[in-house]
Amino acid sequence: MSNDARFEDGLETPLNLGALDGDDLKVLAALAQDAVFPADEMRWDRKASRFAVLLNRVRWEDEGQNRHGLERVQSVLAFDTVRKVASQGVPQGDADTILSLLDITFTPTDAPSGDITLTLAGDGAIRLSVEALEVTLKDVTRPYKAPSGKRPQHDS
Repeated sequence: MSNDARFEDGLETPLNLGALDGDDLKVLAALAQDAVFPADEMRWDRKASRFAVLLNRVRWEDEGQNRHGLERVQSVLAFDTVRKVASQGVPQGDADTILSLLDITFTPTDAPSGDITLTLAGDGAIRLSVEALEVTLKDVTRPYKAPSGKRPQHDS
């Protein structure tokens, strides 16, 4: 029997999700986990109070991985109402340095304000001080086969 495409297989669409609270952010963090990006693909527009990263994320939501292998897709992860950006262990503007996103968390300071922390592999971190939690994750390219073909692994 052949593995012909089924009608349900055509339902996959690009993600375009938003987060306005901590629970929403956990969903975006799970979808963006293990995304990789060059250090020069981060931008902070002070005037617009927006910080954005163009990343290559694993398509964790793809139910067809067993059929066609692990895929990645380029996505924009954008944070609005950003007042301040700080980083540790993150080279600024270096196209040769590839960063790996492990987690995104929100810590309220004076509701609805707070700090968003992007935790990176290798002890790097980016902290965004925001007036309110407003985050979007939007796929901007078609999926492509992950070059390594391997699922990211984490030590427990």
